[in-house]
Amino acid sequence: MTGAWTLGIESTAHTLSFGLVDSKGTPTPASSSTVRPDEGGIHPRQAADHHKDAAALLFDQLLKQNQLIHSDIGAVAYSQGPGLGPCLRVGAAIARGLSSRLEVPLIGVNHCVAHIEIGRQQCGCQDPILLYVSGGNTQVIAHLDGRYRVLGETLDIGIGNMLDKFARGQGIPFPGGPVIEKLASQWLAENTGASLDGLELPFAVRGMDLAFSGVMTAAQRLLDNGAELGAVCWSLQEHAFAACVEIAERALAHTGKNELLLGGGVACNNRLREMCTLMSEERGATSHAPPRMFCIDNGSMIALLGHIELNHGRTTTYEQSAVDQYLRTDQTPVTWAV
Repeated sequence: MTGAWTLGIESTAHTLSFGLVDSKGTPTPASSSTVRPDEGGIHPRQAADHHKDAAALLFDQLLKQNQLIHSDIGAVAYSQGPGLGPCLRVGAAIARGLSSRLEVPLIGVNHCVAHIEIGRQQCGCQDPILLYVSGGNTQVIAHLDGRYRVLGETLDIGIGNMLDKFARGQGIPFPGGPVIEKLASQWLAENTGASLDGLELPFAVRGMDLAFSGVMTAAQRLLDNGAELGAVCWSLQEHAFAACVEIAERALAHTGKNELLLGGGVACNNRLREMCTLMSEERGATSHAPPRMFCIDNGSMIALLGHIELNHGRTTTYEQSAVDQYLRTDQTPVTWAV
């Protein structure tokens, strides 16, 4: 007889993470390891090698910290996409191996949908607009007719990738987003009442879509012309976040929904959370963000979506278990209640 816990394996990019949910879908803190290159960005093959080397230790750590044994695992879920191909394939191979060894069901899940479901569960949202802000993507999403529909998205790079690339140009190691947030906050504290005069950047909104490459290039140009790094970090955040909040507000108005949910690693940013709260309050809506450990990529969100999918009768055969690095948010049927 198999156990009651669902194991989740997250391996879409720089982080390998194992997480669990119990028979009621309650998640535990994940056991994770993240690639942090000394210079440059994330190399997919190097990240995949890291995931392969770290897997056994992380899995053992997860079982020990929850006082579980192998037979307590009743299903294995993994990120089937989207993400970096080499990294996804390592996670899928680990999941297939554990599923076969433990003789339990295998469930390949959509990484983006997992962010939505962990946020809904943690924040108690019913039918929110999701502002999904991560390294690899930026989307505004709403549920309609059995799927999560993309109402707007980035046309070039994800907001997290943009922040990391800008930081890397200043010699700030990965992840650069938290350092930019700190520098912006420090500069603002020293320049109370500061305005954007002289620090203007292009606006990233393109209808309901976004484009961040030009914003990043213009921010670098401000530095080249002598602006302070802290001031430019503040301006970059203000412009990029305002663009995200604008299309989120449009989505609320268009759909008539009254809940906004943040997801993805950039949702950890305090300034973005503040701006979303202010906008939502002004239009009579509510803004929500899950605990930060569930905003970043984590195995627990994968386990939760696997648990939901399994309870609604969907499993993945080995023949269906290939990864799809271009998997879209709206390609996954939502058969559960929203």
